[in-house]
Amino acid sequence: QVQLVESGGGLVQAGGSLRLSCAASGRPISMYAMGWFRQAPGKEREFVAAISWSGSLTNYADAVKGRFTISRDNAKKTVYLEMNSLKPEDTAVYFCAVRPGAGTRYGHEYPYWGQGTQVTVSS
Repeated sequence: QVQLVESGGGLVQAGGSLRLSCAASGRPISMYAMGWFRQAPGKEREFVAAISWSGSLTNYADAVKGRFTISRDNAKKTVYLEMNSLKPEDTAVYFCAVRPGAGTRYGHEYPYWGQGTQVTVSS
């Protein structure tokens, strides 16, 4: 089992920045891919970014490419999401997830999820 706890969400003005963290506990995650997803009110959950177990491969949704950066520190069992140039449409609950093997864009392929952290971007 893997337990995930997100932190770093909050209220920020458009154009601002936030850094989300996701700390893992339980079994080692060094061989697990990690991903960030988000869900806005009334909308389906959507993929944001994913990173391979080594950190050498990353993948981003078109909506966040160039503004968000995913990274990880396996020694700390933590994945990060640096979010810059935030827009009101980035407002959502952000979830981290882990899966063995390669990272994917498909949430149903991730067996372990955190509880989420709220990000609100005001205009």
